Amino acid sequence: MCQHKTECPSADAPDREAAHLVAHHPEQGWSLLCNGVVLFEDTGELLPDGSIIDPCRPTPEVVAA
Repeated sequence: MCQHKTECPSADAPDREAAHLVAHHPEQGWSLLCNGVVLFEDTGELLPDGSIIDPCRPTPEVVAA
């Protein structure tokens, strides 16, 4: 799918979010990368094969008393 001179990371690569933006819709909360990955503003991802990557949620800190 990517036609850049230095090819972007594939959708199954660990650095897949480094691919170039093809479409950006902040009003709807998503962006499409040239490798077919859809990024959501909550950090979730939809991969071209239909699988999902759950959003990254911060874990609550435990405060020692």
